Amino acid sequence: MNKGLIFDIRKFSIHDGPGIRTTIFFKGCPLKCHWCHNPESQACHPESYVKTVSLGDRSYHIEEATGRWMTVGEVMTQVMQDQIFYDESRGGVTISGGEPLFQPGFLLGLLKELKNQGFHVAIDTSGYAEKEVFLKIMPYTDTFLYDLKLMDEQEHIKYTGVSNHKILENLKSLISEKQHVIIRIPVIPGITDTRENIHLIKSLLKNSPVHQLTSSPVEINLLPFHSTAGNKYKRMNRLYPIDSSLKVDDNNLNEMIALLENAGFVVNIGG
Repeated sequence: MNKGLIFDIRKFSIHDGPGIRTTIFFKGCPLKCHWCHNPESQACHPESYVKTVSLGDRSYHIEEATGRWMTVGEVMTQVMQDQIFYDESRGGVTISGGEPLFQPGFLLGLLKELKNQGFHVAIDTSGYAEKEVFLKIMPYTDTFLYDLKLMDEQEHIKYTGVSNHKILENLKSLISEKQHVIIRIPVIPGITDTRENIHLIKSLLKNSPVHQLTSSPVEINLLPFHSTAGNKYKRMNRLYPIDSSLKVDDNNLNEMIALLENAGFVVNIGG
């Protein structure tokens, strides 16, 4: 029986696509982004770690597991519980991670069942996968929430561990296939929010055929860095690879918004 490794199913999500959604988090990712806020999503196997809980003047150590193997039917059972909320809010289901395309067989099976039930489906992806995987899932995906991090290949390798070549090629493929793509840019101070990087992202999108292939402006979601993942790394006995004291500069963020809006994009903070 085909199973997928899931580390969380979060209900009533409003930041992972339109309306009220259930977000299914796949475990396992080929990237190791320095700012990753889900370190528990990276390894492609179940893990456990010790969590400390304080009650009054006493502390207790509890072992927590992250990641379990689930069938499509088991995932669908949880998804179906909130169908009324999807219908009333024009929401649906978002598949996130980790990297969902890292488990292509299970992903495809789940997508087919979700579409059989009539759900709006979004996939939150780094874009780092083989083109053939994208071609297989396109017919069952309504929206791609597509991360663009760094345009310079060496910088991309430095901060994520992989080249951005596949990512950029797959984005071009999605655009040429007239897929609905929402661009997501993590705003990491001094790394992704540099003027040079934002100009390169703007040029990439502006010079692509995306404006000719859609009747509405391209949507870009800016995702400001937050350091809340620091506690997760600590619980998992891992080194947080980024300075947790980093703060997003509001003036810089406003400049990014103005630059992208002036280029004709619709810009939102968050999803």
